[in-house]
Amino acid sequence: MLDIKLIRQDPDLVKQAMKNRNKDMDSLIDEILMIDSDRRALMQKADELKAEQNRASKQIPALKKEGGDVSGLMARMKSISEEVRALDARLSELDAKQSELMYSIPNVPHGTVPVGRDETENVELRRSGEPKAFGFEPLPHWEVGANLGILDPEAAAKVTGARFHFYRGLGARLERSIVNFFLDTHTSSGYTEVFPPFIANAGSMTGTGQLPKFSEDMFKLEGLDYYLIPTAEVPVTNMHREEILTAGRLPIKYCAYSACFRAEAGSAGRDTRGLIRQHQFNKVELVKFSDPETSYDELEELTQAAEKVLKLLHLPYRVVALCSGDMGFSSAKTYDIEVWMPSYNRYVEISSCSNFEDFQSRRAGIRFKRDVKDKAQLVHTLNGSGVAVGRTVAAILENFQNGDGSVTIPEVLVPYMGVKAINPK
Repeated sequence: MLDIKLIRQDPDLVKQAMKNRNKDMDSLIDEILMIDSDRRALMQKADELKAEQNRASKQIPALKKEGGDVSGLMARMKSISEEVRALDARLSELDAKQSELMYSIPNVPHGTVPVGRDETENVELRRSGEPKAFGFEPLPHWEVGANLGILDPEAAAKVTGARFHFYRGLGARLERSIVNFFLDTHTSSGYTEVFPPFIANAGSMTGTGQLPKFSEDMFKLEGLDYYLIPTAEVPVTNMHREEILTAGRLPIKYCAYSACFRAEAGSAGRDTRGLIRQHQFNKVELVKFSDPETSYDELEELTQAAEKVLKLLHLPYRVVALCSGDMGFSSAKTYDIEVWMPSYNRYVEISSCSNFEDFQSRRAGIRFKRDVKDKAQLVHTLNGSGVAVGRTVAAILENFQNGDGSVTIPEVLVPYMGVKAINPK
């Protein structure tokens, strides 16, 4: 959530930032400013009346002691009390309305974010590795997996529905091996592993920006204030909700495996085959809490940590800076890492690394103090996929497939897999 002080002091900056995101929010921002002005006027009036109440509460005993008439003052006190109750009720209404509107405004892009309309205007920063030149026509990963008997979407469709998968045999072991390899790599680089709940309450979803804006994208548990998590970012970030951290603890770096659940609302017809766009998938997430001065250095380090696992797997990838029109709701700056997929003949997102600055921490009440006597400040939160596991399986099946139908296991995964290849039966 944005700081109301920013909107109050520089509404034109916020309006332009929203236009850079392809959103015209001028009227909404004007409405927020009007509500803010009314709120402050009412608060001032309520404070004046309460101050008068305090003065009168001291005068009445003195007047009674002197034998004076307090009936007029008592009547005034009753009138003030009724007026204060009415003002407080109106303030509660305005607070609720202002919060509702504020929750609908996305983050202001950082000054280094390229201005653009959509993904076609993202800026490529670097590439690693070269796409393999096959001596045969490479198959898409869903055909490779079916031929090897390791991916079974048909059984999952019978058990659950579309966009779910059963992994079988060495396919299941490959998924598990990738998870363990990612966690081992990140923990050896200073990240603390946590294993979070896969269900979070509405307060947690609001804290990281999923609610109220994106409720249709999530799976809600019927009759409960619980949601299946769309990413481990939600529970891990909210570990420190409503806490005041000490500056000496920063940066805090977590990595977490979780299953992720997404309704994929609005994605009908996109990536309907294979592992790219599933309702349930596995991911290893990286989450950071940083002081504001170093958060962009931490973003670079976080992105490099996500890149590291792809380099070790020898998967070709590129890094792009998302333009203003393609960034997520809560992000101030995002790098996407995209892995090469031969069947698509293009790079496909496998990780998204973002700095949210204080957008999430303001919602979630996550602060820090440099000294016990200092005023608490909002931390900056960051997160990135380290990386999406199912998409990594897909990338391995496509990039390491062989002409005889087998798939070579990347060297770093062989100790986890116990085999060097998955061969057709």
